[in-house]
Amino acid sequence: MGDHPHDREATAALDALRAALTAHGITLPSLDLHLLSYAGRYDSPPLITLGNCNAATAQRIAAALTKP
Repeated sequence: MGDHPHDREATAALDALRAALTAHGITLPSLDLHLLSYAGRYDSPPLITLGNCNAATAQRIAAALTKP
């Protein structure tokens, strides 16, 4: 990484998402930049991999997203 034109944008989005999830007590161990998307087109930012989670984590995410 480092030579993709959208590195800062993707990293900032990843950091913001990780911080927001952490604020709700949610950890997604596989949350990271999707490395294969770096091999794709450069006119859009790399993808962010959310990864897998167990049912309890999915419920915490759902609850956090539905809070008023």
